[in-house]
Amino acid sequence: MLRFWVVFLTLLPFVLFAQDKKESDEIGLSITVYNQNFGVVKEVREIELKKGENEVFFRDVATGIDGASLHFKSLTDPDNTIVLEQNFEFDLLNATKLLQKYIDYSVRLTTKDGKVYEGILLGFDDEQIILTKDPQKGPIEIVTKKENVTAITCAELPKGFVTQPTLMWKVKAEKEGKHKVKVTYLTGNISWDADYTAVISPDEKSLDIGGWVTIRNNSGKRYENATIKLVAGGISRAPTIPEQQEFRKGALESGVEAKEFFEYYLYAMPRKTTIEDRSTKQLELLNAWGVKVTKSYRYYGALLPRWLNPWEPSYGTQCNKKVDVYLSFVNSKDNNLGMPLPAGRVRVYKKDPNDGSLEMIGEDKIEHTPKDEKLNLKMGTAFDIIGERKQTNFRRISENVFEESFEIKLRNHKKEKVEVEVWETLYRSTNWEIRNSSLKFEKEDASTIKFKVEVEPDKEVVLTYTVLYTR
Repeated sequence: MLRFWVVFLTLLPFVLFAQDKKESDEIGLSITVYNQNFGVVKEVREIELKKGENEVFFRDVATGIDGASLHFKSLTDPDNTIVLEQNFEFDLLNATKLLQKYIDYSVRLTTKDGKVYEGILLGFDDEQIILTKDPQKGPIEIVTKKENVTAITCAELPKGFVTQPTLMWKVKAEKEGKHKVKVTYLTGNISWDADYTAVISPDEKSLDIGGWVTIRNNSGKRYENATIKLVAGGISRAPTIPEQQEFRKGALESGVEAKEFFEYYLYAMPRKTTIEDRSTKQLELLNAWGVKVTKSYRYYGALLPRWLNPWEPSYGTQCNKKVDVYLSFVNSKDNNLGMPLPAGRVRVYKKDPNDGSLEMIGEDKIEHTPKDEKLNLKMGTAFDIIGERKQTNFRRISENVFEESFEIKLRNHKKEKVEVEVWETLYRSTNWEIRNSSLKFEKEDASTIKFKVEVEPDKEVVLTYTVLYTR
């Protein structure tokens, strides 16, 4: 590869944006971030326009702009300021792309030994640079890589030269002077999700919950002192730019406002902040104390391989011995919550009484959860509770009628009594009947029943049932 520097004259910044081209001064910035890796950027800037046609340049914009989403509006004279043309120009700044823009322009090459070549750049590749004094008459000079070019000096800027992401408009204005203009666009590579930290009380009956918003910005732009909004929900496609609307409001304890927005929720951060490009920023979402929680044990004893026919006698007879541990709570005002919770990861800790340190006891992910809904967090598996499940009978009564029996054992090695929920999936058919069972059960859905089994310390309980299937 060629190694070189591009040397610019001090007059070039003034050449790049001449007097008939209007650069903008930023006076207001906001961004609405969606948790599907895109955001809507809204900027208010001040520019100087003359009467008639103008070229307007917005630099310092995101690199992942969706060009079809661009919207330019004069807030000073909206009815008489018309956009004739708009463009988004951006190339990553590197020497090769810069040289491509200097083809047909005069350049001067300097080699390591001080030799200088001057001429019009005709072309280049990794091995050589081609110059000429006159494109029509020649001669042509080929400067090879072996001559170790150390500097390329350019006397003027090529037409349309930009070195950073730039939005460009041709605007026709009736009013001369300063205009406040609002530009809105959609950009990719910025997303957010929620992270929750919960500390369970020593008696394991309540949680203190802190929620944080984590914004990941790889959009190519630094958002300085910006107003931040977040949208939670499944957007099926990129939204059009929303106008201002009225929403029903509900306040989170941290000061974050959760607003209904179509079929989603919009969270308005209470303070402006700066989000650097290629960075992760965390903002406080909520704090809740004394959230009532219940711990439960669930046993799913059947392992159901996908590759077997569910009518095979051995299907579903493989045994899982692990008993899962869950923490459950209701997202309600009565339970010191009652706000729409965006999807995210929940980490739960408990304080070690010996040294006061917090130790993690489990983590799980939650989906977007409206108020008054119940959340169930799987913490892991219980060490001192064991389950066993085995098929004790399988009988074909007729071609389409089968009878099957199971025995489930639960052993509790803890110092206190526990209640274990035994969840059984009736996987052979939705047309089933429990012929007999040693304990009462609850029907959870069309193919699931649940037993509640109390097991004393260091004891074993045996549960049996028989199910009749018809297909």
